[in-house]
Amino acid sequence: MQKFYNREKHLRRLRSLSQDIQQTKGRLSVVVGRRRVGKTRLLKEAFSTIDSEFLYLFISRKPEAALVEEFANLIAVQLDVKFFKPSSLRDIFEFLFHYSMTTPITVVVDEFQDIAKINASLFSDLQNLWDSSKSKSMMHFLCCGSIYSLMIKIFKGSKEPLLNRDDDFFKIQPLAPSYIKEIMLDSNKYSPEKMLQWWCLSGGIPKYLEWLQGASDNVFNSLLSEYSPLIKEGVHRLVEDFGSEHRTYFSVLGEISKGNTTRARIEDFLKMGVGTVLNELEEVFDVIEKKRPLTSKENSRDVRYSITDPFLRFWFRFIYSNSSAVEMENFEYIRSVISRDFKTFSGIELESLFKALLVESKKYNAIGGYWDSKGHNEIDIIAVNDIDKKILMVEVKRQSKNYEAGKFEVKVDLALTKLKKKGYSVDIRCFSLDNMDLIFNEFLK
Repeated sequence: MQKFYNREKHLRRLRSLSQDIQQTKGRLSVVVGRRRVGKTRLLKEAFSTIDSEFLYLFISRKPEAALVEEFANLIAVQLDVKFFKPSSLRDIFEFLFHYSMTTPITVVVDEFQDIAKINASLFSDLQNLWDSSKSKSMMHFLCCGSIYSLMIKIFKGSKEPLLNRDDDFFKIQPLAPSYIKEIMLDSNKYSPEKMLQWWCLSGGIPKYLEWLQGASDNVFNSLLSEYSPLIKEGVHRLVEDFGSEHRTYFSVLGEISKGNTTRARIEDFLKMGVGTVLNELEEVFDVIEKKRPLTSKENSRDVRYSITDPFLRFWFRFIYSNSSAVEMENFEYIRSVISRDFKTFSGIELESLFKALLVESKKYNAIGGYWDSKGHNEIDIIAVNDIDKKILMVEVKRQSKNYEAGKFEVKVDLALTKLKKKGYSVDIRCFSLDNMDLIFNEFLK
């Protein structure tokens, strides 16, 4: 198994909850994070060394009877239970809660939100079982899900049976830039240029970083072939969640990846209304986000949409947009398109990498960008620290020699009049591949 990076705080907390369960009695933890972010690996890493029992149950989208049979077989083998013949998922959980009265156990239920597609009444059953068992149970019960909005609804929705039953809530994020750099250094593959390439192809998602570790120096030759999981990854990650409307969702994401980032432009290209689709992509699936100038109000209509995950931005830009070549297995054509366009694409992505680095630094309480009402005079990054009264204004360039300080300072003056932050010190900078290592050392020291 490959080295496990980051997550130390989560590991300590998860382990302590399970190790102390005999004293604390029942604990319910909620773990959320997008697909591929490493939730399952984290949980197995956390609980593989604990002294008590550990049971992992995955809610696959199959008939309840099939899940009951699968879980009953797991319980029989892992807990050495004989003559257990459940007829429903309720029976499974009732047995486990009863079992935990005498034996400490950690139970993980993965893709917990999909219970709604199999038997939605089980949420009420679990509420009743948990409420009646918690004070006597020695179970650390973990409900793990990949659709953030649905997990929030299940545990925070005012009309939901499991409202506020969680004792601990973990949101698992992609690995931050410093950990991507650490992985690259451990693999003897680091350079600023490759760091940008790995950011575009992973966005810090551990599974994709594993692919990159195993790839040759020519990453695109390795990962763009009929055998590569990258080719179908966007489909595998999204289609099951999107369901029957996936083609419409994919069309909208495809337009955003091409630079049509306003609702008006998307509707103009697709010749259809997309308001509902945009809302669901943002609020239900957490696949896109709204971006406004940092100087604007929250209800401003000056909105641009962006795909949240760098990997999906790459996948829609280069794989989905060339679906015909993919179907023909003409990977040489796709590599040619990437060879032609990747430098421009990654130059834009360099901005998101530096933003992620500033987020990781925890030196600022607001990070965003700026453009005027006509969409001009853009500033790539504005970072604000309201405690120390500091503002960082950044122009991002692949090469610092292309930075024109005078022109940028004119845009900075325009933005500052909109920010209305009197008395703040302003640091005007150029971030580039040339000075990436210096920036890492300065902001992450």
